Amino acid sequence: MDNMERNSGVLLHITSLPGTPGIGTLGKEAYKFVDWLHGAGQTLWQILPLGPTGYGDSPYASFSTFAGNPLLIDLDDLAARGWADAKDIVPPSYIKRKGKIDFGSVVWWKMPVLYTCAACFLANASPEDKARYEAFKQEQAAWLDGFAAYTSIKKFYDAQAEKEQVHGVKSMWNQFWPKDLARHDDAAVATWEAEHHDDIEQIKAVQFFFAEQWDALKQYANGKGIRIVGDIPIFVAADSADVWANRHLFQFDDETLLQTCCAGVPPDYFSETGQLWGNPLYDWDEMKKDGYAWWVARIRNMLRLVDIVRIDHFRGFEAYWKIPYGSPNAIQGEWIKGPGKDLFDTIREKLGDLPIIAENLGVITDEVEKIRTDCGLPGMKIFQFAFNDNEWTEESAAIKDLPHNYTTSDQVVYTGTHDNDTTAGFLTACTETCRNNIRNYLGLPPTASVKTMTAALIRAAFASTAQSCVIPLQDVYAVGTAGRMNMPSTTGSNWAWRMDDKLLDDKGSAMLRQFSLLYGRNRKPRAEQAQE
Repeated sequence: MDNMERNSGVLLHITSLPGTPGIGTLGKEAYKFVDWLHGAGQTLWQILPLGPTGYGDSPYASFSTFAGNPLLIDLDDLAARGWADAKDIVPPSYIKRKGKIDFGSVVWWKMPVLYTCAACFLANASPEDKARYEAFKQEQAAWLDGFAAYTSIKKFYDAQAEKEQVHGVKSMWNQFWPKDLARHDDAAVATWEAEHHDDIEQIKAVQFFFAEQWDALKQYANGKGIRIVGDIPIFVAADSADVWANRHLFQFDDETLLQTCCAGVPPDYFSETGQLWGNPLYDWDEMKKDGYAWWVARIRNMLRLVDIVRIDHFRGFEAYWKIPYGSPNAIQGEWIKGPGKDLFDTIREKLGDLPIIAENLGVITDEVEKIRTDCGLPGMKIFQFAFNDNEWTEESAAIKDLPHNYTTSDQVVYTGTHDNDTTAGFLTACTETCRNNIRNYLGLPPTASVKTMTAALIRAAFASTAQSCVIPLQDVYAVGTAGRMNMPSTTGSNWAWRMDDKLLDDKGSAMLRQFSLLYGRNRKPRAEQAQE
């Protein structure tokens, strides 16, 4: 991000956009949001990971780190392009356009519709569209072929597992598929691909739909002076094409095909028992042998999709929390050294300068910060971490997330992230002592409301010396806890918030535009200035 002046933007994932059946998409509402950002004087739009979501509906547990999430595809756009029959995309009555996302219902309805659209496209697309599709397949073959094969096999055996009432991890590729397919035997996979050609082509066509719509949206945003900040989880899901096709790069038992350990973090701000994520851990020694080729390809792919990459759980590159597989929680684990700066030096050697934000939250040591600063990567500051329920003391004033303690400008400041409660929710739930601390810090009267305090915290973030300032949309409008995206270490109700279609008003836009102007965050990137 060295070529960026002070800037600011908004955090809002695609799924939270309003108006479309069941879930936010890459359609007209996304373009409206870009227009709103532009009118608000913002130059950053931060999103969550774009991959196809798996169990728990988390964008941080994807079936592929390279593929796009089919649920984000806009069906109306497919029909407008002539790639779908309008009668095929009409949603059933149980699919709503407002309220929280019911992921189960959306998947049940939308995935078969997308494959119907894919069949329509493959049969009826124009020669020009077919040529773009063939070019897409060739350009993305390195990940697309494996993902399509994995998805085809998974669809078949997931249906069989459902019939046999086998659920959860026991239905995964390493426990339910035939051994030759589970082991990714080349001959067995080739046979499957030959026998399921039409299914695999439809899977690839759906990915083409995503790529076409995403590329058009990104181009539109960039044309408005808005850069997309993407998000890449450090780890990948065990049930993913990435692990299935590259098992040797992960810590697995080659005989049982089971993980020997899994990822997480020790007890922290979010959980007294730590966070047991369950992801497989990398075999960094094996990855180093080919120059971290898988990671280089991953970052290259992300930089094709977005302008700036936020890497989740950056501290895991210095050392990762290794938990024995089968543990009930994350308490019993140990820190194991990771690849450190060597990985990023290799990626920079292959790809050039890295427009990366390092998510340096949690248990951060001097060694982690040294890797970050040596790599020239901005870190993160979270306002909600700056205040607690204790009476204010000299120690309180030294909390690193308070803006007066920022020692460098290579930071991205947030009021909160997708893992925090909304700021209005946080202010409502915290003690009166905490609220008084915040009011005193911001120079607000004792009677200041939660809405006033939320706006003042946003102003303070904009005024800080941090190079970048990103505010969750929920905070711009002081949405309460109902707008929270994720509560770590829980499942069942996360990632489901959708904004009200009347939320993007001129008042929120005017506040952001004013703060950007007041605190010098409305300048163009240096690269754009040079072009002019």
